[in-house]
Amino acid sequence: MLIDLRAEARAHKPLVAHLPHLAGCARATWLGRMVNEYTSASVFDAIAVQIKGAGLEAAHVEACRTFAEEERHHGVLCGAVVEALGGQARAPARQQGPLPVHADATALEGVIRNVLSVSCLAETVAVSLIGAERLEMKEGPLRELLTRIWADEVGHARFGWKLVAGLLPAMSDPERRRLSVYLAVAFAHLERHELAHLPTTAAPPPEGAELGLCSGREARALFYATVQQVIVPQLKALGLEAGRAWASRPALS
Repeated sequence: MLIDLRAEARAHKPLVAHLPHLAGCARATWLGRMVNEYTSASVFDAIAVQIKGAGLEAAHVEACRTFAEEERHHGVLCGAVVEALGGQARAPARQQGPLPVHADATALEGVIRNVLSVSCLAETVAVSLIGAERLEMKEGPLRELLTRIWADEVGHARFGWKLVAGLLPAMSDPERRRLSVYLAVAFAHLERHELAHLPTTAAPPPEGAELGLCSGREARALFYATVQQVIVPQLKALGLEAGRAWASRPALS
């Protein structure tokens, strides 16, 4: 299956810096982002279905459906950068596994687990990484494009934190304990996913920031700082044993 966003992407092509020695690397980077962003839409579509099945407010369902549309548009915007760099916004789709159903949990607990994993963890990390990237960029069309993506990701993360904070008080002590145990699994998945997309071999020259290229080592350091200084404290404030979960997460294989 192919993701072909060429027609849509060409309508959004930004003006990008002329850096021929970095164009190939930048095209590959933005093409990968295009696939990741576009594929992420299915996750929010699935969460919308799960939230509806748990009998939660319709507004939460509609919010997740909106997020799915935003992720698809992010894919188009990333494809627009690929086109602006002389490439084509067309690539094989990334295989996306089904959203976990959590058969060992109640419907409400299953929703909270997935929202924690997607919005509170992954989207919060995305806010941090994209935010740092845009601050390194010079003012201009590409930074404006990235800012639009970043602003949506902020909304996705805030939704998760607000929803979880509102639902946790209704949970029993056993459910809370299970959530704390589940966090170790979620943290391990997050770490594995992020490190796979942040290779230490990525070491572009300083001007690479103009095209959205970043140091893999610096991005990894920011990832760990975000988890330890932002995510874990916020989860602990909600009454979850996040510090223990992070410390006991399964080791990377």
